[in-house]
Amino acid sequence: MRMTGRCHCGGIEYEADIDPQDVIVCHCTDCQTLSGSAYRTVAFTAPDGLTLLKGEPAVYVKIADSGRERQQSFCPTCGTPIYSAPNAGGPKVYGVRVGTLDNRRELVPSKQYYCGSRLDWLPLMQAEDIGGDV
Repeated sequence: MRMTGRCHCGGIEYEADIDPQDVIVCHCTDCQTLSGSAYRTVAFTAPDGLTLLKGEPAVYVKIADSGRERQQSFCPTCGTPIYSAPNAGGPKVYGVRVGTLDNRRELVPSKQYYCGSRLDWLPLMQAEDIGGDV
């Protein structure tokens, strides 16, 4: 499904091919911190499935607790996180931030990662727990 999205200030606009069946919630502490929330909601796309229409995101490389490097791409003006990708090696799959997609109401998470870090006050989700360490 081709979807459009943008950052908060409108400086970054994009289109992405999103599989509505492949939307996840991540409860890891990195995602909590980087999103400024209790979890991050992500839809995946291949590198050729993401097209920037306006602006150029800034990139921050985060080394996760696992030791893997992830590129965090965000608007340099308003700071809205747009997507992330592996920094090197392996298949490059982009994790598009669902909150930046215009039709985000159509995307219901079907899986969740790192439930060991899930905040206790969150209601239980009707999504498959697919593991991950704290």
